[in-house]
Amino acid sequence: QVQLAESGGRLVQAGESLGLSCVASGRTFGAMGWFRQAPGKEREMVAVIRWSGLFKNTYYADPVKGRFTISRDNGKNTVYLQMNSLAPEDTAVYYCAAPNRPFTPTEDVTNKDVYAYWGQGTQVTVSS
Repeated sequence: QVQLAESGGRLVQAGESLGLSCVASGRTFGAMGWFRQAPGKEREMVAVIRWSGLFKNTYYADPVKGRFTISRDNGKNTVYLQMNSLAPEDTAVYYCAAPNRPFTPTEDVTNKDVYAYWGQGTQVTVSS
């Protein structure tokens, strides 16, 4: 069983930066991701980080490429999401997710359905 705890969400102005953190307790099988869900919309992938030994790969949704950065602190079992140049359309509840098994090499790690564990979410609101 893995427990995920997000923090860092708050109200910010458009153009500002914000950092989110997700602390994981338990084994995370080499991948963690950030997803978000705006009112009335489907939950969507924001960023995913996948690692194995020294190998690391990151994936970003098109709307956040160049603005958001996902990173991981191995020692703290924590994943971060640094969000820059925030815009009102970034307003959503942001969720941290982790799998309950290792992903296969060809598995779509950006698909929310492959993640078994989810945090409670943290609200990010960007005002214009």
